[in-house]
Amino acid sequence: MVKRFEFQIDATDGAARRGVVSTPRGDIQTPAFMPVGTAATVKAMMPESVRATGAEILLGNTYHLMLRPGAERVNRLGGLHKFMNWDGPILTDSGGFQVMSLTDLRKMTEEGVTFQSHIDGSKHMLSPETSMEIQRLLGSDIVMCFDECTPHPATQAQARASMELSMRWAKRSRAAFGDRPGYALFGIQQGSVYQDQRAQSAEMLTEIGFDGYAVGGLAVGEGQEAMFGVLDYAPGQLPHDKPRYLMGVGKPDDLVGAVARGIDMFDCVLPSRSGRTGQAFTRYGVVNIKNARHSDDPRPLDETCGCPACQNYSRAYLHHVFRSQEIISSMLLTWHNLHYYQELMAGLRGAIERGELTQFTQDFHALRAQGDIAPL
Repeated sequence: MVKRFEFQIDATDGAARRGVVSTPRGDIQTPAFMPVGTAATVKAMMPESVRATGAEILLGNTYHLMLRPGAERVNRLGGLHKFMNWDGPILTDSGGFQVMSLTDLRKMTEEGVTFQSHIDGSKHMLSPETSMEIQRLLGSDIVMCFDECTPHPATQAQARASMELSMRWAKRSRAAFGDRPGYALFGIQQGSVYQDQRAQSAEMLTEIGFDGYAVGGLAVGEGQEAMFGVLDYAPGQLPHDKPRYLMGVGKPDDLVGAVARGIDMFDCVLPSRSGRTGQAFTRYGVVNIKNARHSDDPRPLDETCGCPACQNYSRAYLHHVFRSQEIISSMLLTWHNLHYYQELMAGLRGAIERGELTQFTQDFHALRAQGDIAPL
């Protein structure tokens, strides 16, 4: 018998939850952060290095993989896990967000979205049915239903039309996904910043029935205050016994605030992208390693960090290799950032277990207020 996808909540602290997502390819401790492997790779990292940071699940991108190398090719080569040498769970997004960003290259209808490839201009069609098929070919463990990511700002009328279209697409996604034991399909709540629309979206998704639920349409320019305003009610509108996923978020303080509001899963390109641009996340905030003040600094980024960048190299060295445009700069800073994010999530899980999330949050903000040149 195939092991089914399951979610168990082991502890709570206020709205925050400490749980485990169980899949045939392994368990995911929640709250969890998923590194982004857009094109079947976490940039500047080997899969075993990603695993060493503590990551238990990766995110792949349907839009990019369907264009290059192609879902059929990945399937012929044994599926995405074998293709990218990652044996843990993989979540793939539906492609909706990327297609939304192609403002001048797409045409949306009730059927789906016709768009031109940003790579070679070739024409493609994404619909709920084709998105489900592409994610099936890739072998995704957690599949996201196809939706329209509502842009911000949006009027109530614009947000409602977008949300209702996404709900119709969610129903079609559910039907196209079918019954696949061991695999999961997540629905995506929409409704912009309007509480009544979010409630209606959650009700419709719950009626359709999904294995997990995402809070969509955030981190699209609304700012942290507005995002937290939505998260004050949106997670509670979704089924309590299913995992809740906040898509595309975010900065460390975004994660801490969202966990306190009931979110279980996150993904974001920020730790890897920032690593490639010379930014390192630490307990004291962001270190811009490109700054000249680090050129003679013998200290590590953070003496309490166990990643290779902190254990073996000084800020002065990291400054040098970044300014010299050496590849090792992206490797070390990305490894550090992903390690920091996983340590942060582990800290949040422990705090929820102990019932000390409020103190953890206060300590988190107090350290960051000291700045990136605080004494180590």
